[in-house]
Amino acid sequence: MILSNLSVPLLGLVDAAILGHLDSPRYLAAVAVGGSLLSFLYWGFGFLRMGTTGLAAQAYGSKQHEQNRLIIFQAMILGCAIGLLLVLLSPVLIKLGLFLITPPQEAHELAHTYSQIRLLSAPAVLINFAIVGWLIGQQKTRWPMLIAISTNCLNILLDFLLIMGLDMGSNGAALATLIAEYVGCGLALWVLHRELSSIPGSLNLAALKRLNDYKALLLINRYLFVRTILLLTSFAFFTAQGAQQGEAVLAANSLLMQLLMLTAFGLDGIAHATEALVGDSIGQRNQRLFLTTCKACWQWSALIAIAYSAGFWLLEDFLIHLLTSLPAVAEQVRTYYSWLIILPVIAVWSYLLDGIFIGATQGRAMQTSMLISVVLVYFPLWYALQPLGNHGLWLAFCGLNAARAVTLGFYFHKLTKQQLWFRAKAA
Repeated sequence: MILSNLSVPLLGLVDAAILGHLDSPRYLAAVAVGGSLLSFLYWGFGFLRMGTTGLAAQAYGSKQHEQNRLIIFQAMILGCAIGLLLVLLSPVLIKLGLFLITPPQEAHELAHTYSQIRLLSAPAVLINFAIVGWLIGQQKTRWPMLIAISTNCLNILLDFLLIMGLDMGSNGAALATLIAEYVGCGLALWVLHRELSSIPGSLNLAALKRLNDYKALLLINRYLFVRTILLLTSFAFFTAQGAQQGEAVLAANSLLMQLLMLTAFGLDGIAHATEALVGDSIGQRNQRLFLTTCKACWQWSALIAIAYSAGFWLLEDFLIHLLTSLPAVAEQVRTYYSWLIILPVIAVWSYLLDGIFIGATQGRAMQTSMLISVVLVYFPLWYALQPLGNHGLWLAFCGLNAARAVTLGFYFHKLTKQQLWFRAKAA
């Protein structure tokens, strides 16, 4: 799962590195804005991945084969429907998103076109979310790795062809991703067919048509949807505030965020493994396995987070020169680089706890934690720290990650002490 997840931010870094060496920062700024908008729309429906993983892992642990098969088809139908709706509403959504982010004028039109192209892949992206989530729940993590690496390698090759070879700029980056995402969806569907053939039983078509049978999926997804929208709002707000400080700061924040995503997706590899193993232990109603899993994942997460911080500290000059040759952008990256070194050891705990709560399908606690962290910590901190400029924005972002860890840690302690993890499953 770590290798699978790392291919995603590595793709973002390749995009950023190629665009960061073009003759103007407006291409990088356009992709930063368009990418932020697309992340908000796509990962707003990231519950299709997270909710499917938790339910599939529990069905896997309790050996409910028919339910296991039903979950993935329900999730794919939901993903396809939402994806088609996003395509239909794309003109309105893009216009609204760019109005809220308010990118620099030079990047506005490029960001608009980039978003239009990328949104055409919505059905493929959301179906892929569902399939990858189900595969993680089955502890078949080699397949998500192969799907992600194949898709992203194709994307990188197309980046070089369309951006560098055909001089298409940010539009080339969008078209490369669009093609790669549909190819990745086709590969994921093939993998799903292969895996389902080894599971006993058949699909209950009658249950697939009954809305009431979607109740479990919709219930956990309701909480995860609110939680994810709040998280993405915080990222979009971060991008928007960077945009207010000029093209160079916006581009620098984008590069630093791409490096931070390298950390987030790597640590999420442990979190995703945690989801599968925790869901399995809940399905088996095995408390000892549950606590052993949590302890092991805590230890690995801590080691990897420390390694990330150390790596960023040692490789500062190399990474800055790799990502941009624009002096103004490089200077801004260097100014705010220390936040990149600090953040992995702050954010790691929220990533790990997310994995535990997703595997246990404890969506309500995740929603409450995010509400507190964004509304009561992140926004007030940003408001109070505005005199510090972009440093204040990064400090508020650190506060958001710390608050998520503290609040989820409180819920973990409460549920463990009162032995409520398995009671929720039984109910």
